[in-house]
Amino acid sequence: MHQLTKYFTILILCIVANGFAQTIVISSETDYPVSYATISFGDGQGVFADDEGYFFFTKKLYPDVDSLYISALGFKEKVIATVNIPKSIFLDIETNTLDEVVIRTTVNRKFKTETVKPYLDDDYYKCWLPTIESEIAVFFPNDDDKLKKISSILFPITLESRDWKKRKRSNADKRAFSTLFKVKFYKNHNSLPGDPLTYANIVFRATEKNGDEFELDVSEHDLIIPDNGFYVSLQVLGYTDAKGKLLPNKKYKEIKTKTGTVKIPTNFRPLLPFTDEIDDYRTYIKRVFINGNSWIQFKKGNGIKSGLLRTDLNNYGIGMIYNIYKDE
Repeated sequence: MHQLTKYFTILILCIVANGFAQTIVISSETDYPVSYATISFGDGQGVFADDEGYFFFTKKLYPDVDSLYISALGFKEKVIATVNIPKSIFLDIETNTLDEVVIRTTVNRKFKTETVKPYLDDDYYKCWLPTIESEIAVFFPNDDDKLKKISSILFPITLESRDWKKRKRSNADKRAFSTLFKVKFYKNHNSLPGDPLTYANIVFRATEKNGDEFELDVSEHDLIIPDNGFYVSLQVLGYTDAKGKLLPNKKYKEIKTKTGTVKIPTNFRPLLPFTDEIDDYRTYIKRVFINGNSWIQFKKGNGIKSGLLRTDLNNYGIGMIYNIYKDE
Protein backbone atom coordinates (compact mmCIF):
# COMPACT_ATOMS: atom_id res chain seq x y z
CA MET A 1 0.00 0.00 0.00
CA HIS A 2 2.95 2.31 0.70
CA GLN A 3 4.08 1.86 -2.90
CA LEU A 4 0.59 2.83 -4.14
CA THR A 5 0.65 6.06 -2.10
CA LYS A 6 4.15 6.83 -3.39
CA TYR A 7 2.98 6.24 -6.97
CA PHE A 8 0.00 8.57 -6.48
CA THR A 9 2.23 11.37 -5.15
CA ILE A 10 4.66 11.05 -8.07
CA LEU A 11 1.76 10.97 -10.55
CA ILE A 12 0.28 14.19 -9.16
CA LEU A 13 3.66 15.93 -9.40
CA CYS A 14 3.99 14.78 -13.02
CA ILE A 15 0.49 16.03 -13.81
CA VAL A 16 1.20 19.49 -12.42
CA ALA A 17 4.59 19.61 -14.15
CA ASN A 18 3.03 18.84 -17.52
CA GLY A 19 0.71 21.80 -17.48
CA PHE A 20 -2.57 20.42 -16.14
CA ALA A 21 -4.98 22.99 -14.75
CA GLN A 22 -6.39 22.04 -11.36
CA THR A 23 -9.89 23.39 -10.89
CA ILE A 24 -12.38 23.11 -8.04
CA VAL A 25 -16.17 22.88 -8.41
CA ILE A 26 -18.03 24.81 -5.67
CA SER A 27 -21.66 25.34 -4.70
CA SER A 28 -22.52 29.03 -5.10
CA GLU A 29 -25.11 28.66 -2.32
CA THR A 30 -22.90 27.14 0.40
CA ASP A 31 -19.33 27.73 -0.85
CA TYR A 32 -18.71 24.01 -0.21
CA PRO A 33 -16.99 21.81 -2.81
CA VAL A 34 -19.25 19.72 -5.05
CA SER A 35 -17.90 16.19 -4.64
CA TYR A 36 -17.70 13.88 -7.66
CA ALA A 37 -19.18 16.38 -10.12
CA THR A 38 -19.26 15.22 -13.76
CA ILE A 39 -17.08 17.11 -16.24
CA SER A 40 -18.10 16.16 -19.78
CA PHE A 41 -16.02 17.02 -22.85
CA GLY A 42 -18.50 15.63 -25.36
CA ASP A 43 -17.98 12.65 -27.70
CA GLY A 44 -18.14 10.26 -24.76
CA GLN A 45 -15.18 11.79 -22.95
CA GLY A 46 -14.94 13.32 -19.49
CA VAL A 47 -13.68 13.07 -15.93
CA PHE A 48 -15.03 13.25 -12.39
CA ALA A 49 -14.11 15.69 -9.66
CA ASP A 50 -12.76 14.04 -6.51
CA ASP A 51 -14.29 14.17 -3.02
CA GLU A 52 -12.91 17.71 -2.55
CA GLY A 53 -14.36 18.94 -5.84
CA TYR A 54 -11.05 19.06 -7.77
CA PHE A 55 -10.44 17.89 -11.32
CA PHE A 56 -7.62 18.18 -13.86
CA PHE A 57 -7.85 19.24 -17.49
CA THR A 58 -5.25 20.12 -20.13
CA LYS A 59 -5.49 21.21 -23.76
CA LYS A 60 -2.40 19.10 -24.47
CA LEU A 61 -4.45 15.91 -24.10
CA TYR A 62 -7.70 17.32 -25.50
CA PRO A 63 -6.70 19.91 -28.13
CA ASP A 64 -10.07 19.71 -29.93
CA VAL A 65 -12.20 20.31 -26.82
CA ASP A 66 -13.42 23.89 -26.58
CA SER A 67 -16.10 23.52 -23.86
CA LEU A 68 -16.60 21.68 -20.59
CA TYR A 69 -20.06 20.71 -19.32
CA ILE A 70 -20.10 20.69 -15.50
CA SER A 71 -23.02 18.90 -13.81
CA ALA A 72 -24.04 17.34 -10.50
CA LEU A 73 -27.29 16.15 -8.92
CA GLY A 74 -29.32 19.09 -7.62
CA PHE A 75 -27.34 21.73 -9.56
CA LYS A 76 -27.81 23.57 -12.84
CA GLU A 77 -25.41 22.48 -15.57
CA LYS A 78 -22.72 25.00 -16.44
CA VAL A 79 -20.72 25.36 -19.65
CA ILE A 80 -17.13 26.59 -19.40
CA ALA A 81 -14.80 27.50 -22.27
CA THR A 82 -11.47 25.64 -22.14
CA VAL A 83 -9.57 28.88 -22.80
CA ASN A 84 -8.38 30.29 -19.46
CA ILE A 85 -10.35 27.87 -17.25
CA PRO A 86 -10.88 29.54 -13.83
CA LYS A 87 -9.46 27.96 -10.70
CA SER A 88 -12.98 27.86 -9.19
CA ILE A 89 -16.23 26.99 -10.96
CA PHE A 90 -19.46 27.81 -9.12
CA LEU A 91 -22.64 25.78 -9.67
CA ASP A 92 -26.09 27.16 -8.87
CA ILE A 93 -28.60 24.97 -7.05
CA GLU A 94 -31.59 23.83 -9.09
CA THR A 95 -34.31 25.75 -7.24
CA ASN A 96 -37.17 23.39 -8.12
CA THR A 97 -35.38 20.58 -6.23
CA LEU A 98 -34.93 22.41 -2.92
CA ASP A 99 -38.14 21.14 -1.31
CA GLU A 100 -37.28 17.57 -2.27
CA VAL A 101 -33.84 17.94 -0.70
CA VAL A 102 -35.11 19.35 2.58
CA ILE A 103 -38.39 17.54 3.20
CA ARG A 104 -38.09 13.94 4.45
CA THR A 105 -40.56 11.40 5.80
CA THR A 106 -39.83 9.91 9.21
CA VAL A 107 -41.60 6.62 9.92
CA ASN A 108 -41.85 5.52 13.55
CA ARG A 109 -44.40 2.71 13.49
CA LYS A 110 -43.69 -1.04 13.60
CA PHE A 111 -42.32 -2.83 10.57
CA LYS A 112 -41.00 -6.14 9.30
CA THR A 113 -37.87 -6.53 7.20
CA GLU A 114 -37.81 -8.21 3.80
CA THR A 115 -34.83 -9.11 1.58
CA VAL A 116 -34.53 -9.36 -2.19
CA LYS A 117 -31.44 -11.51 -2.65
CA PRO A 118 -28.83 -10.51 -5.23
CA TYR A 119 -27.86 -12.87 -8.04
CA LEU A 120 -24.26 -13.98 -7.49
CA ASP A 121 -21.94 -15.58 -10.04
CA ASP A 122 -18.16 -15.98 -10.21
CA ASP A 123 -18.05 -16.78 -13.92
CA TYR A 124 -15.87 -14.16 -15.62
CA TYR A 125 -17.69 -14.69 -18.93
CA LYS A 126 -21.07 -13.76 -17.42
CA CYS A 127 -20.00 -10.31 -16.25
CA TRP A 128 -20.41 -6.70 -17.18
CA LEU A 129 -17.06 -4.90 -17.37
CA PRO A 130 -17.55 -1.47 -15.76
CA THR A 131 -16.23 1.62 -17.56
CA ILE A 132 -16.17 5.20 -16.32
CA GLU A 133 -18.27 6.36 -19.27
CA SER A 134 -21.25 4.11 -18.44
CA GLU A 135 -24.00 4.11 -15.82
CA ILE A 136 -26.10 1.00 -15.22
CA ALA A 137 -29.55 1.08 -13.54
CA VAL A 138 -31.83 -1.68 -12.25
CA PHE A 139 -35.60 -1.40 -11.78
CA PHE A 140 -37.34 -2.57 -8.60
CA PRO A 141 -41.15 -2.90 -8.94
CA ASN A 142 -43.56 -2.21 -6.10
CA ASP A 143 -46.21 -4.93 -5.92
CA ASP A 144 -48.63 -3.37 -3.40
CA ASP A 145 -49.56 -0.10 -1.70
CA LYS A 146 -47.90 -0.79 1.66
CA LEU A 147 -45.44 1.78 2.95
CA LYS A 148 -41.85 0.60 2.35
CA LYS A 149 -38.48 2.14 3.17
CA ILE A 150 -35.16 1.03 1.67
CA SER A 151 -32.62 -0.06 4.27
CA SER A 152 -29.72 -1.45 2.19
CA ILE A 153 -28.80 -2.18 -1.41
CA LEU A 154 -26.93 -5.43 -2.12
CA PHE A 155 -24.51 -5.20 -5.05
CA PRO A 156 -23.23 -8.53 -6.42
CA ILE A 157 -19.52 -8.55 -7.28
CA THR A 158 -17.41 -11.11 -9.12
CA LEU A 159 -14.02 -11.81 -7.58
CA GLU A 160 -11.20 -13.00 -9.82
CA SER A 161 -8.51 -15.44 -8.77
CA ARG A 162 -4.91 -14.32 -9.10
CA ASP A 163 -4.09 -17.71 -10.58
CA TRP A 164 -6.38 -18.43 -13.58
CA LYS A 165 -5.92 -22.19 -13.14
CA LYS A 166 -7.36 -21.96 -9.61
CA ARG A 167 -10.32 -19.73 -10.50
CA LYS A 168 -12.92 -22.40 -9.63
CA ARG A 169 -11.59 -22.88 -6.11
CA SER A 170 -13.47 -20.97 -3.42
CA ASN A 171 -10.33 -20.53 -1.31
CA ALA A 172 -8.15 -19.23 -4.17
CA ASP A 173 -6.25 -15.99 -3.59
CA LYS A 174 -8.31 -13.17 -5.12
CA ARG A 175 -7.09 -10.37 -7.36
CA ALA A 176 -6.89 -7.13 -5.37
CA PHE A 177 -8.77 -3.93 -6.26
CA SER A 178 -9.94 -0.73 -4.58
CA THR A 179 -12.67 0.94 -6.61
CA LEU A 180 -14.97 3.89 -5.91
CA PHE A 181 -18.61 3.75 -7.07
CA LYS A 182 -21.37 6.35 -7.17
CA VAL A 183 -24.96 5.26 -6.45
CA LYS A 184 -28.13 7.08 -7.54
CA PHE A 185 -31.84 6.45 -6.95
CA TYR A 186 -34.39 7.41 -9.59
CA LYS A 187 -38.17 7.63 -9.75
CA ASN A 188 -39.97 5.58 -12.39
CA HIS A 189 -40.99 7.89 -15.23
CA ASN A 190 -42.75 6.13 -18.12
CA SER A 191 -40.78 2.92 -17.49
CA LEU A 192 -37.42 4.74 -17.52
CA PRO A 193 -35.22 6.27 -14.78
CA GLY A 194 -36.63 9.74 -14.11
CA ASP A 195 -36.06 12.39 -11.43
CA PRO A 196 -33.79 11.50 -8.48
CA LEU A 197 -35.36 10.08 -5.31
CA THR A 198 -32.59 11.81 -3.36
CA TYR A 199 -30.01 14.42 -4.21
CA ALA A 200 -27.57 13.09 -1.64
CA ASN A 201 -24.08 12.25 -2.90
CA ILE A 202 -23.84 8.51 -2.22
CA VAL A 203 -20.54 6.73 -2.89
CA PHE A 204 -18.84 3.59 -1.61
CA ARG A 205 -15.47 1.90 -1.97
CA ALA A 206 -15.36 -1.81 -2.77
CA THR A 207 -12.35 -4.10 -2.35
CA GLU A 208 -11.82 -7.83 -2.71
CA LYS A 209 -12.14 -8.05 1.08
CA ASN A 210 -15.89 -7.32 0.81
CA GLY A 211 -16.45 -10.72 -0.80
CA ASP A 212 -18.93 -11.31 -3.62
CA GLU A 213 -21.66 -9.05 -2.20
CA PHE A 214 -21.36 -5.44 -1.06
CA GLU A 215 -24.08 -4.22 1.31
CA LEU A 216 -24.61 -0.46 1.14
CA ASP A 217 -26.56 0.93 4.10
CA VAL A 218 -28.82 3.78 2.89
CA SER A 219 -31.21 3.91 5.87
CA GLU A 220 -30.15 7.46 6.75
CA HIS A 221 -31.54 8.79 3.45
CA ASP A 222 -35.21 7.99 4.21
CA LEU A 223 -35.83 6.44 0.80
CA ILE A 224 -39.54 5.60 0.61
CA ILE A 225 -40.34 3.26 -2.30
CA PRO A 226 -42.75 4.97 -4.76
CA ASP A 227 -46.00 3.23 -5.74
CA ASN A 228 -44.75 2.54 -9.26
CA GLY A 229 -41.29 1.33 -8.22
CA PHE A 230 -37.85 2.88 -8.51
CA TYR A 231 -34.39 2.48 -10.08
CA VAL A 232 -31.01 2.20 -8.41
CA SER A 233 -27.93 2.88 -10.52
CA LEU A 234 -24.22 2.17 -10.25
CA GLN A 235 -21.43 4.16 -11.85
CA VAL A 236 -17.71 3.49 -11.45
CA LEU A 237 -15.65 6.59 -10.60
CA GLY A 238 -12.26 4.87 -10.73
CA TYR A 239 -9.57 3.26 -8.62
CA THR A 240 -8.55 4.69 -5.24
CA ASP A 241 -5.50 4.68 -2.99
CA ALA A 242 -5.42 2.80 0.32
CA LYS A 243 -7.32 5.60 2.07
CA GLY A 244 -10.13 5.68 -0.49
CA LYS A 245 -8.89 8.80 -2.29
CA LEU A 246 -9.85 8.79 -5.96
CA LEU A 247 -6.79 8.37 -8.20
CA PRO A 248 -6.35 9.94 -11.65
CA ASN A 249 -7.68 7.18 -13.87
CA LYS A 250 -7.07 6.72 -17.57
CA LYS A 251 -10.47 6.12 -19.13
CA TYR A 252 -9.21 4.90 -22.51
CA LYS A 253 -6.60 2.54 -23.86
CA GLU A 254 -5.12 3.92 -27.06
CA ILE A 255 -4.44 1.31 -29.75
CA LYS A 256 -2.64 2.33 -32.92
CA THR A 257 -4.03 0.91 -36.16
CA LYS A 258 -3.33 1.46 -39.86
CA THR A 259 -6.16 4.02 -40.01
CA GLY A 260 -5.17 5.88 -36.84
CA THR A 261 -5.42 5.67 -33.07
CA VAL A 262 -8.49 3.96 -31.62
CA LYS A 263 -9.67 4.70 -28.08
CA ILE A 264 -11.12 1.75 -26.18
CA PRO A 265 -12.78 2.37 -22.78
CA THR A 266 -10.73 1.06 -19.85
CA ASN A 267 -12.44 -1.69 -17.85
CA PHE A 268 -12.36 -1.42 -14.07
CA ARG A 269 -12.53 -4.14 -11.45
CA PRO A 270 -14.62 -5.56 -9.88
CA LEU A 271 -16.73 -7.16 -12.60
CA LEU A 272 -20.52 -7.18 -12.23
CA PRO A 273 -22.25 -10.57 -12.71
CA PHE A 274 -25.31 -10.71 -14.98
CA THR A 275 -28.07 -13.31 -14.81
CA ASP A 276 -30.69 -15.01 -16.99
CA GLU A 277 -32.87 -15.92 -13.99
CA ILE A 278 -35.04 -12.78 -14.09
CA ASP A 279 -37.99 -13.08 -16.47
CA ASP A 280 -38.33 -9.45 -17.57
CA TYR A 281 -35.85 -6.76 -18.60
CA ARG A 282 -35.05 -4.62 -15.56
CA THR A 283 -31.59 -3.33 -16.51
CA TYR A 284 -30.90 -0.04 -18.30
CA ILE A 285 -27.66 1.61 -19.42
CA LYS A 286 -26.43 4.97 -20.68
CA ARG A 287 -23.16 6.69 -21.49
CA VAL A 288 -22.86 9.40 -18.89
CA PHE A 289 -20.46 11.77 -20.67
CA ILE A 290 -22.59 12.24 -23.76
CA ASN A 291 -24.64 15.34 -23.08
CA GLY A 292 -28.37 14.62 -23.09
CA ASN A 293 -27.99 10.90 -23.76
CA SER A 294 -31.04 8.83 -22.80
CA TRP A 295 -31.41 5.50 -20.99
CA ILE A 296 -31.61 2.31 -23.06
CA GLN A 297 -33.19 -0.92 -21.88
CA PHE A 298 -30.58 -3.69 -21.91
CA LYS A 299 -32.09 -6.15 -24.37
CA LYS A 300 -31.63 -7.48 -27.89
CA GLY A 301 -32.81 -5.19 -30.65
CA ASN A 302 -31.87 -1.94 -28.90
CA GLY A 303 -28.59 -1.46 -30.73
CA ILE A 304 -26.40 -2.63 -27.84
CA LYS A 305 -23.28 -4.60 -28.71
CA SER A 306 -22.72 -7.05 -25.87
CA GLY A 307 -21.80 -10.70 -25.65
CA LEU A 308 -24.03 -10.93 -22.58
CA LEU A 309 -27.17 -10.44 -24.67
CA ARG A 310 -26.15 -13.20 -27.05
CA THR A 311 -26.40 -15.66 -24.14
CA ASP A 312 -29.61 -14.14 -22.71
CA LEU A 313 -27.86 -12.57 -19.72
CA ASN A 314 -30.18 -9.58 -19.58
CA ASN A 315 -29.98 -8.32 -16.00
CA TYR A 316 -27.60 -7.17 -13.32
CA GLY A 317 -29.18 -8.84 -10.29
CA ILE A 318 -28.97 -6.21 -7.54
CA GLY A 319 -30.60 -7.12 -4.20
CA MET A 320 -32.28 -5.03 -1.54
CA ILE A 321 -33.24 -5.01 2.14
CA TYR A 322 -36.31 -2.94 3.00
CA ASN A 323 -38.81 -2.35 5.80
CA ILE A 324 -42.57 -2.88 5.35
CA TYR A 325 -44.53 -0.74 7.82
CA LYS A 326 -47.74 -1.89 9.46
CA ASP A 327 -50.91 0.08 8.92
CA GLU A 328 -51.70 2.66 11.57
